[in-house]
Amino acid sequence: MRNVGVILLVMGIIGLAYFGYEAYQQSDSFNAFGVDVAVSKADWTPVILSALVTIAGYMIMKMKRK
Repeated sequence: MRNVGVILLVMGIIGLAYFGYEAYQQSDSFNAFGVDVAVSKADWTPVILSALVTIAGYMIMKMKRK
């Protein structure tokens, strides 16, 4: 069970890095009244799901066997 947790943890971290970078690239910024404003056009669903997979993998990895 610990191996499954490690696999999910690694996949979640990779997903967070990839989809987070992709979402970051889809944001536009402009200057309004001397302030930089960023507007995101990204779909944040993959980032949120990757975070949930990371948390689930960590929790499974830390479970004690009975």
